[in-house]
Amino acid sequence: MTTIYLGFIASLLAGLGTAIGALPILFITTFKKRWQAVLLGLGGGVMLAATTFSLIVPGTEAAITQGYSQQIAAFVISVGIILGAGLLWWLHEHFPHEHFFKGKEGPIASKFQRLWLFIIAITIHNFPEGLAVGVSFGNGDINNGLPVAIGIGLQNMPEGLVVAIALRELNYSIANALGISILTGLVEPIGGVVGAGIVSFGQSFLPWGMAIAAGAMLFVIVDEIIPEIDHKSIAQEGTIGIMTGFVAMMFLDIAFG
Repeated sequence: MTTIYLGFIASLLAGLGTAIGALPILFITTFKKRWQAVLLGLGGGVMLAATTFSLIVPGTEAAITQGYSQQIAAFVISVGIILGAGLLWWLHEHFPHEHFFKGKEGPIASKFQRLWLFIIAITIHNFPEGLAVGVSFGNGDINNGLPVAIGIGLQNMPEGLVVAIALRELNYSIANALGISILTGLVEPIGGVVGAGIVSFGQSFLPWGMAIAAGAMLFVIVDEIIPEIDHKSIAQEGTIGIMTGFVAMMFLDIAFG
């Protein structure tokens, strides 16, 4: 129960970063695409570093500690990453949703209002982040999970602003833009409970949980964040954002992990 409690609280606080990041929408109505690309890149860089240093590396170490050889540990992590990416792919294929730039994906759902399609898309995006936070507290050690929670919370701030601005550009009201940003951030505690719940059954699940969370995060980076940056045709600024986010998260993980 301690693991699940830590996973829930940490992912809740990380998810609130989305709401905090969206608050400037109360004062600004437009935001240059160049800076949107930088903010998207920051989020992607943090997620990429968290995937590598906070999930894949400790997941491999956990597998070896449990008695697996290096080869078997590599196999477990590889299969887990594929399973995590496959889970996100399945969600994308079976739930109707719409991205701000890529357009509609999944089954055709004419009964859904466009606003709900956006909400579903952001929910699918945010769930792996909560999952990663929950899994990172798998051994009940706050020091292991804290860098991930801080990193995800920080990357949620620019993400929340980008989401709110995109909704405003589609002529949604400030209240709707802010409300959706807050609502989608609250999805992360669900992922946090799921992730912490998986590993709470036993430490043998820890490498698998970390690998599955890593695969889900990688899918979001490659399928959503990078195409959105490319769509804005300002990939250089996005690259700067990704590198900055990656280095910031790497520092957090090495310094405090």
